[in-house]
Amino acid sequence: MKKIGIADTTFARFDMGGAAIDELKSRGTGFRIERYTVPGIKDLPVAAKILLETKECDMVLAMGMPGSEPIDKQSALVADLGLQQVQVLTGKHVLGVFVYEDEAADKRGLAQLADKRSREHAINAYDLLFRPEAMRRRAGTGQREGFEDVGTLEDE
Repeated sequence: MKKIGIADTTFARFDMGGAAIDELKSRGTGFRIERYTVPGIKDLPVAAKILLETKECDMVLAMGMPGSEPIDKQSALVADLGLQQVQVLTGKHVLGVFVYEDEAADKRGLAQLADKRSREHAINAYDLLFRPEAMRRRAGTGQREGFEDVGTLEDE
């Protein structure tokens, strides 16, 4: 049985982990979910490492919602670099799922974006573990998690 880790934050203004878990459960079986919630995005790298090594997860979705200020974007970059390091050190996927507060015009749009991006990355996680051929079929198709896909260059 595979184990999927969900690392999320209390700083987020939407339950991204809950949306991802809901989507994963709708995909099928053969896995368990281990959730670890931390205060903010800079805590996500250690949460991911704990999920991969201590909790023996096969992969992790690291989910956070940085604010719109420059310091928030700097913190997100630091967190993302940490997540990349965890992947290299463990040899396992950590899918960084960030939704920036200025990516949508209003709260409703931000909630919709957070929900859609969380769910689409959950599908990516499921496919990486159980249906790698589905990932290969999407190669080069201009996928954009949370937004409309842009399509291939041949589509233009």
